[in-house]
Parts: sequence; C-alpha cells; structure tokens
Amino acid sequence: MNWLVKEEPKSYSFDRLVKDGRTRWSGVRNPLAQRHLRAFGKGDRVFYYHTGTEKAVVGTARASGAAFPDPADPAGRLYAVEIVPVARLARPVPLAVIRTLKAFAGHPLVKMPRLSVMPVTDAQWAAIERAAGA
Repeated sequence: MNWLVKEEPKSYSFDRLVKDGRTRWSGVRNPLAQRHLRAFGKGDRVFYYHTGTEKAVVGTARASGAAFPDPADPAGRLYAVEIVPVARLARPVPLAVIRTLKAFAGHPLVKMPRLSVMPVTDAQWAAIERAAGA
C-alpha cells in the first residue's frame, strides 16, 4: 500500500527524519486517520508532506513494520507506525500542483486538508513522482 503523512516542518521535518534515520508516527487522534494508520504494513511506501506555509510533498519513506498500539496512549486505542526515510524528492510537489493532477480529483489531500494520514493509489504515486521530476 501507499500512504501520505503530513507534518508541520517546524515540528518534525523530512530532513529531521533523514537525520534520525527513523521515527515513530504517533499522536494521531482523528478516527479516519487512525483507521488508515492501522492499515499500514511492513514495506508500505509513504509520501512525506510538509504542512504550514510549504504545503508540499517533499520526500518518500517506508513503514519498517506493521502498525502497533501507540505506547504513549494509556487507553490502548491509538496506533502508531515506524517509518524510515527513503529519499528526498528531486523537487517538492506543492499542493497547488497536486490540485491540477487528474489522479487527485476528489482525493482527501485536496478535499480534507486537516486529515494527517491518507491512502495514495499507485496512479497517484506515479503522478507525484512525475511532478517531482523522478
């Protein structure tokens, strides 16, 4: 499966992920985003999207394993996943460009801007890669 995760670069940038070598993607509270997070499997591809003023897909990562109960959630209802960096995109793909891609018509990235974890089809993955110059 393919996914897109969103984060404010001031909180945790893609460059920080590269420096750290891995991170636990946790703290997700939205029920729909949690449902998506629970579906992560080992090796799933991940687009890393910077929110805030940048609003762009900036890099790729992979899930190092399946989703697991978030250790920071004492109630045991929330899940987390560990991701590892793969590569920075040749050039960021801004939301303004993504909105013009036919593959993203109706996609949560353009319709539900506050959702932090969402699926991406193979066609959408390829469209982002083309837009990034890959």
